[in-house]
Amino acid sequence: MSKVKPISELQNTVSGTVTDASGVALAGVNIVEKGTSNGTTTDFDGNYSITVGDDATLVFSYIGFGTTEEKVAGRSTISVSLSEGVQLDEFIVVGSRTAPRSSTDTPLPVDVVGVKELTSTGQVTFDKALQYRIPSFNTVNTPVNDATSLLDPYEIRNMGPSRTLILINGKRKNLSALLYTQTSPGRGETGADISAIPTDAIKRVEILRDGASAQYGSDAIAGVMNIVLKDSPNDGFATIRTGITSEGDGEMFGVAVNNGSSIGDDKGFINYTIDLSKVNLANRPGTVNAAGEAADFEADIADVEEFLSRNPDANNINGSPETAAAKFNVNFGYDLSENTELYANAAYVYKSVNSFANYRTPYWRTADSFEEGGFPYLADFFPGNNPNTPNGYDGYVPTFEGLLSDYNGTVGFKSTINDWNIDASFTTGGNLQTYKVNQTHNRNLVYSPSTWVDLDGDGQVDTTEYDANGDTVVDPGEGIEITQGAELYRANSQQSFDPGGTKFTHNVGNLDISRILSDKVSIGLGAEFRTETFEVIEGELASYDGGGADSFAGASPQNSGKFNRYNIGGYLSLDYDVTDAFLLSGTVRTENYSDFGNAFVYKFSSRYKVSDAFTLRGSVSSGFRAPTLHQIFTQKAQYSFIPGQGIQVGGLINNVSTQAKLLGIPQLDAETSNNFTVGFGGKISKFSYTLDYYNIAVKDRVVLSTEITGTAFDDDGNNIGTTPLDDILRDNNLSDVSFFANAIDTKTSGIDVVLSYRDISLGAGNLDFNLSGNYTIQNERDGAVNNPDLVEQAGQSVVNQTQEALFFTSRPVTKWILGANYDINKFGFSLNNTYFGKTTFFQQGLSTDDNGIFNLRTEFIPKIVTDLGVNYNATDKFTIALNINNLLNVLPEWEFKSENAAGDAILADAAQTQNQSNLITFNQRYSQMTYDGYHFSQLGTMFNLSLNYKF
Repeated sequence: MSKVKPISELQNTVSGTVTDASGVALAGVNIVEKGTSNGTTTDFDGNYSITVGDDATLVFSYIGFGTTEEKVAGRSTISVSLSEGVQLDEFIVVGSRTAPRSSTDTPLPVDVVGVKELTSTGQVTFDKALQYRIPSFNTVNTPVNDATSLLDPYEIRNMGPSRTLILINGKRKNLSALLYTQTSPGRGETGADISAIPTDAIKRVEILRDGASAQYGSDAIAGVMNIVLKDSPNDGFATIRTGITSEGDGEMFGVAVNNGSSIGDDKGFINYTIDLSKVNLANRPGTVNAAGEAADFEADIADVEEFLSRNPDANNINGSPETAAAKFNVNFGYDLSENTELYANAAYVYKSVNSFANYRTPYWRTADSFEEGGFPYLADFFPGNNPNTPNGYDGYVPTFEGLLSDYNGTVGFKSTINDWNIDASFTTGGNLQTYKVNQTHNRNLVYSPSTWVDLDGDGQVDTTEYDANGDTVVDPGEGIEITQGAELYRANSQQSFDPGGTKFTHNVGNLDISRILSDKVSIGLGAEFRTETFEVIEGELASYDGGGADSFAGASPQNSGKFNRYNIGGYLSLDYDVTDAFLLSGTVRTENYSDFGNAFVYKFSSRYKVSDAFTLRGSVSSGFRAPTLHQIFTQKAQYSFIPGQGIQVGGLINNVSTQAKLLGIPQLDAETSNNFTVGFGGKISKFSYTLDYYNIAVKDRVVLSTEITGTAFDDDGNNIGTTPLDDILRDNNLSDVSFFANAIDTKTSGIDVVLSYRDISLGAGNLDFNLSGNYTIQNERDGAVNNPDLVEQAGQSVVNQTQEALFFTSRPVTKWILGANYDINKFGFSLNNTYFGKTTFFQQGLSTDDNGIFNLRTEFIPKIVTDLGVNYNATDKFTIALNINNLLNVLPEWEFKSENAAGDAILADAAQTQNQSNLITFNQRYSQMTYDGYHFSQLGTMFNLSLNYKF
């Protein structure tokens, strides 16, 4: 029988130093004895000491650096070096359906962004952080476009938000319930709400810049973004963030906690994040032009000038709305056995946004008598301080208040059986958006049903007694027995409305199987079943009746309902390593949708590694995108600004409606695409580089049409046309109608460049440089617009110059990010410069020739936005970070450009130029924020301070 050693002999004190790749000491590194809660951290000089067992394993981890494990094996001194960001040999999830590959071994262009790079931007939300890290990623604020204030549209490679697939830990995230319908980037599309994901819950982001429908299914035409959640059981921290703009508004305050814990005897982990934040309103309206106001609203110039003398911005409120958000995320893993792991993750987000419609000035919504076209009751509804109106009426501003709930969750298991890797999972998710409209009214003339009084008690209307005109018929309103119904709205209107909302949910089942058959061949196959439900939630009667609430009409019963579909798909993937340097990879996929049928797509890719210094790679693929349920079933009335006419009510009809059949509008089919990518890259010492060319051709692209108007009008502007289109407009009291259609084919091509030079010794510190950019070579329509016959015959088009500019030139033609990071002792400095290239736009309202071709265009001038960050490690656990975003207070600027001689003449005349500006900017209200086609969002210089404490 062996002798048991005393406890003192089993223990061993281990000490050492932890540094980064360049030898700089790291303070605050977590060192934990694996499988226990026994741990310590490094001091200012990177030194540590810990008492553990002889056979223990030490785990070294630090935010922004790769995790390293070292077996003690009786040693008393263990020093380690940690690699910053994602380690080169760390496997990436996105882009392969067989065996995972390292970021240097994949045949596809993949950006890997660590959490340290995201948080160093100082941006409040995840989507805005990506804006200043990924050149091909673009997003802008659109806060006065009603529901769009809840979620800003984003896109990769100028392809729209619906053509980038979002994954969380490799599983599909649900779409937002919001369909963008205003004239803003992303019009007619929807996407997942990535702004709802708390940045502190993210370990890294993998962005596959290549079409991947064969691997992942619908929506992956432009690429795939995979968000990998933190899985550390040991690294915990709490962060307090605060900020304010240089204008003294937009105050931000937030608190976030991320922590983890081991489960059992190191059999599992749980990592959770809580993020609570509040951002106040930042208002950036323009100075309104009096002459433009008077012309637009047919108002007395004296009344306009008096109001604007007190309110130069016409009391308009646009910029960045007040937003409160609560975000929760949890990630979980547990080893059921040596070969089987149970995993799960879940997230819930609640967001409240308070924004405003355009201010209703006293010369727009007047308090004159009804006979004069006014609304006299407004003086009682909204009393003010105007000296020239009853009760001081000075106009009003309707509010738009949105509530958003977004959730997603996945549960599954991974197992290895006879060398086959099996991953089975179930994912659910949903997005709910409901709205409130306050401080407004229903100004429409609607009566309750008429009634009659039976004076002689015989139970019927007596024709001979009450037939005033002797035609033997009692006409409506004729005779004393008929009593007109009461007026429901106007002076009797409520001032708060519930217009309903929208909801989207999905359930996804995945089965993925892979195996390495030999040292050269690996195989992957799998299946997916998905159900989707889209719901338009009916508003209360007053919100839509007769035209609905002024500023935002609710969803009527005929436009509401619940709509669903399902699809099932399967894929087969094969990788063949011909040699260590030469890889061939192929994937095929088939899917069947319950509403439009089958889709078959493929992808082939290859990589040839000449050396570490030079690798060639390329891919060719086909793709598809199923039209969303939002696009198929959305039907509503919506308010829009029409230059020269003010706010008008238009109608969006869906493709399965009776009206669509009358107009000859076909039902929607899937978009299809052909993608081609070729590039090269490599690493030479501390310098790495990649360059990739991409070409994306999309056929039958789904677009939301421009506003189609009537075919004939009288001198007073009344629609007197006789086509079914005219009948629909008149019957529904609409100024125009729009709809979705597979209207165009498009071509998009460009170049992505990524350069970095790391670990440069400079004095006592370490310096990194990086330069990345995207340049769009081609982004345009290919061939003629596919118009329905009735639209063609009316001399109109589903896609006009305004729409084309919105699709193709409203994002920067080029974007570059040049950054430098310098770490020295306890300090870290970062300086990033983001170059936004020009955007070009043709706004509705600009001067046109006799053929409707624009004489002018607008261009946003290229700008460079500079961001500065400073980190100070006050102790081994406490860090202070200061970010000054937009250090030089750079704001978007636009200018007119002439298209022809007529345009030259306009620009040579200051008065005509001013008139054009008034028309396209709603009389200067949108001179900066929410202006169509603007290329980046800035509220001025932003100061952000964060305090981080590691547990």
